[in-house]
Amino acid sequence: MTELAQWTEGMGGMAESAILFVLTFLVLYAVGRVVVIPLIEQLIEQRGLDRHARQPILKLSRFLIVFVAISIAFGLAGLGNLLIAFAGVAAAGTLAVGLAMQNVIRNVVAGVLIYVDKPFRVGDWIEWNDHVGTVEDIRLRTTRVRTFDNERLTVPNAELTDNVVKNPVANERIRQRFTVGVGFEDDVTEAMGHMVDVAEEHPEILEDPEPSVRLTDLGDSAVLLQARFWIADPTRTDFIRIRGEYGTDVKARLEAAGIDIPFPIRTLDGQIAIDGLEDAIGASGSD
Repeated sequence: MTELAQWTEGMGGMAESAILFVLTFLVLYAVGRVVVIPLIEQLIEQRGLDRHARQPILKLSRFLIVFVAISIAFGLAGLGNLLIAFAGVAAAGTLAVGLAMQNVIRNVVAGVLIYVDKPFRVGDWIEWNDHVGTVEDIRLRTTRVRTFDNERLTVPNAELTDNVVKNPVANERIRQRFTVGVGFEDDVTEAMGHMVDVAEEHPEILEDPEPSVRLTDLGDSAVLLQARFWIADPTRTDFIRIRGEYGTDVKARLEAAGIDIPFPIRTLDGQIAIDGLEDAIGASGSD
């Protein structure tokens, strides 16, 4: 009878501890979801963080609420020794999982760095290695990029943080450079004036900073003039289209003025100097 009484008392104590654990956990979890999460959301709103930065912060906050609630519930229920045992098992399991998932963890850390540093945002078009495309989505482990051939790339975040990523529209405007060669016998000042006029007349080329044209080099058969102008908040398609329109108009304006445009033109170091003139003119009709 004594052993039965002890067993019954032990079971009763365990049941009481279990009930206390469950009640404590539920109360703390509810307080966390009702009080803590709204406060965190309010702080995020005040900081002006975008929706892609909010998601990982809220997920981490929910995890911490569950962790803290379980820890306190174990302590109040008198199950501290059991919690320590679980912690030991969890630590061993975490080590094993961590070794097996090094790449995943590396990409998640890279995702956090992208959220914090903001080298690019959704909607930006970026360039890295041999790839170019528009960012569609940024997640903790991967970033989705839509190429200009309409292919979707799912890129591990570590690939983007480990390489140089060019974000042409990070400052919401971009400068274009367009090099044209004119004959040695032609009036260089007149040609430069026509190139500036074409830029000023284009409705999507910015007036401030104002367009400019400079003599940059002397090729084997031409004087090289480089136009520089800015466009605002461009997509990749806008970039190519405006470039093509400018090239088309410059070519027509110079030809109408009787100014020769030799082709191909080579610089003193032997590189082609017409900076994509024919390609740009073709692209303006294809995009």
